[in-house]
Order: sequence, then C-alpha cells, then structure tokens
Amino acid sequence: MFHAPEANRIRGGVMGSDPGAGNNGAFALPPEEESLGAGQRVRLWVIASDGLGWEHVSVHAVEGRRSRTPTWDEMCLVKDLFWDEEDVVMQLHPRRSEYRNCHEHTLHMWRPIGIEIPCPAPILVGEEVKG
Repeated sequence: MFHAPEANRIRGGVMGSDPGAGNNGAFALPPEEESLGAGQRVRLWVIASDGLGWEHVSVHAVEGRRSRTPTWDEMCLVKDLFWDEEDVVMQLHPRRSEYRNCHEHTLHMWRPIGIEIPCPAPILVGEEVKG
C-alpha cells in the first residue's frame, strides 16, 4: 500500500502541504546516522503523488551542497518508506519521444493503481543467496 511518511512532510514554502493532501506532497528524509566522508551527510528529497492512475515518487540526493543521483540503497530506503516491503514498484525507461528531465539527478519509482506489475522468476535475476 502507498503511504506518505507524515513525519517527513515539508509543511511550509512553495512545496509545502499538510496531511489533507494525502499521499501527495514533498518530503525531506534526514541524513542517515552514518557520515559519508569529510563530515558530509546525504539528505533525500522526495516528491510523491497518486493521481491519474499511478503512485509515483521522484527522488534526488543532496550531499553537502552537491546534488547527485540517488544510489540503489537510497532508492530502496525510499521505496520501503512509501510502499510496503512486498509491494512491487518500477523504474521506467519510456519512449525517447516521451523523455522528460526536470532535474538531472532525479530518479522515479512508479506503480499503477489496481494493476499488479508482473515480475520475472527470481532465478532469471540470479541464484538465491543463502546464509
């Protein structure tokens, strides 16, 4: 199920909203406890929406004063904050004619509402790791 982490909702300014906006709004995820060298910490900025038949989050990372593309682990963290652990979401590579790039370092996750996303058998991805 799609759900917004209310504790992280941005409430003021241009991107501000309140819980009445439901799952729609901007969210700031605080830096993790671990420092990433030279005392820099990463903050993840997320915009979420659930309109027009899609649940969607866009994510970008800021480390110090520098924007960068989120890592796989950061995207997993966001996925598990906005969806349940067993929910399947996807990143899409649309037709080139439909490309949009509003922010160089932003990645997106999508899930159609009311439609289960098919997944390949896990063995097609790799062997099961035991231990």
